[in-house]
Amino acid sequence: TDPMPGIVFSASFCFFFNYCLLFLFQYQDKEEVVLWMNTVGPYHNRQETYKYFSLPFCVGSKKSISHYHETLGEALQGVELEFSGLDIKFKDDVMPATYCEIDLDKEKRDAFVYAIKNHYWYQMYIDDLPIWGIVGEADENGEDYYLWTYKKLEIGFNGNRIVDVNLTSEGKVKLVPNTKIQMSYSVKWKKSDVKFEDRFDKYLDPSFFQHRIHWFSIFNSFMMVIFLVGLVSMILMRTLRKDYARYSKEEEMDDMDRDLGDEYGWKQVHGDVFRPSSHPLIFSSLIGSGCQIFAVSLIVIIVAMIEDLYTERGSMLSTAIFVYAATSPVNGYFGGSLYARQGGRRWIKQMFIGAFLIPAMVCGTAFFINFIAIYYHASRAIPFGTMVAVCCICFFVILPLNLVGTILGRNLSGQPNFPCRVNAVPRPIPEKKWFMEPAVIVCLGGILPFGSIFIEMYFIFTSFWAYKIYYVYGFMMLVLVILCIVTVCVTIVCTYFLLNAEDYRWQWTSFLSAASTAIYVYMYSFYYYFFKTKMYGLFQTSFYFGYMAVFSTALGIMCGAIGYMGTSAFVRKIYTNVKID
Repeated sequence: TDPMPGIVFSASFCFFFNYCLLFLFQYQDKEEVVLWMNTVGPYHNRQETYKYFSLPFCVGSKKSISHYHETLGEALQGVELEFSGLDIKFKDDVMPATYCEIDLDKEKRDAFVYAIKNHYWYQMYIDDLPIWGIVGEADENGEDYYLWTYKKLEIGFNGNRIVDVNLTSEGKVKLVPNTKIQMSYSVKWKKSDVKFEDRFDKYLDPSFFQHRIHWFSIFNSFMMVIFLVGLVSMILMRTLRKDYARYSKEEEMDDMDRDLGDEYGWKQVHGDVFRPSSHPLIFSSLIGSGCQIFAVSLIVIIVAMIEDLYTERGSMLSTAIFVYAATSPVNGYFGGSLYARQGGRRWIKQMFIGAFLIPAMVCGTAFFINFIAIYYHASRAIPFGTMVAVCCICFFVILPLNLVGTILGRNLSGQPNFPCRVNAVPRPIPEKKWFMEPAVIVCLGGILPFGSIFIEMYFIFTSFWAYKIYYVYGFMMLVLVILCIVTVCVTIVCTYFLLNAEDYRWQWTSFLSAASTAIYVYMYSFYYYFFKTKMYGLFQTSFYFGYMAVFSTALGIMCGAIGYMGTSAFVRKIYTNVKID
């Protein structure tokens, strides 16, 4: 079913909802407790999920239930909650009882056999606590197939709140056509000492995320940062000091000696270094989008460190969408001001491109994958109402806020105030060695930034594509800081060598050398797919490589913007400190 019309409203108030959690989920004795059936799908394909009752399971006799509302994040993630029909009451034990009967004909048996062959598992929720179970199993020879028919629920409570749920699947019944299979359940309530706010701790995996390898990778990246910053500082300060001394000596020469001298170095391109980049409209849109992605990443990580977003279904995605929409002025400000400084006149077109660059990329990929999801009848198929809600956010929230940011950027920092005058005629670029060509610098520029984050990429990929809950956002914040420092240092060094070779095309080079990190991340995703997962099938493969392309591209745009901003400050600094005739 499509989510309700207030879906955008619910996404905007996810923060408020988290604060209300302590006052929710309180029960009176013998009050109804709802068991929601969510999805079922292959164990090795986490994102390939279907409605629970797409398999021929039967429903309990209890029909009366209040309507359940989805949030935006849940709708996009394919959460399909349906009432199980089981009669469960708070602190009221239920002895083993049959709740429905499956009339197993050949078609239903084939559906169950297919599910068992592909290791189908299902997910349920009680009081927002997830529970997982296996549909069935095959014998050693793979000839006979058995269905688990008995759900044994043990529910822990602390006061008037549910704090723990465990499921044991029993009652193995052989699948024989034209027979009846009785589905049964039991409920046992047990008092627990677990606090309500700590009830999700059992789902976390400290032995995986806080492994010594994780700590060592952070320490290793941190040492790389110290070494790289020290090396860059030493090389550039010593080299720049010699450059400044040489240029000061040249200032004391007369015109004849200066003409006979061997002039070379970055000072020679002072009349072209602040020349507008090629394709300034696209370039400024990319920079603005990268700054916005960085702002979103920073804010979401901080919120995730403060709030346990993993305790609510879809809350991380809802928060990211809300923060992205709210930070649209950042995109407009940096993209619009840069475009104005580069002399761009089609600022409305630039604003539209900047506003819709990332949403178009994400929505285009989702639209393509949605066709495959619809073909598979998967729960990941995005409902039409959700598409309308996302489009409304783009047109009525992101675009107006981007316009505000663009106007502010053009008026506050849109005037060119370069330390050097730009020559009317571009200076010819001399020949240089092959390894100083921008294409080579771009390819090599992403190696060190990728090296500083690739261990963390493994943990992030595992939490998203496997069954782990990522919760160590302090690590992620450290890795983000390390990535920014390494990216800026690498692009500054690359730009210095480029300018020293009297090549003034540093804007795109600094952006692309940092953005090339995305290429290495996407290459790593291929290694992860083939050697770390057991995914298969068209839907899961398309979903994996489609959204990994989106993730890698967004990461590349963010790194490129960070690299350009740091390099731009460096270039302004060195040309401000040298005397130009």
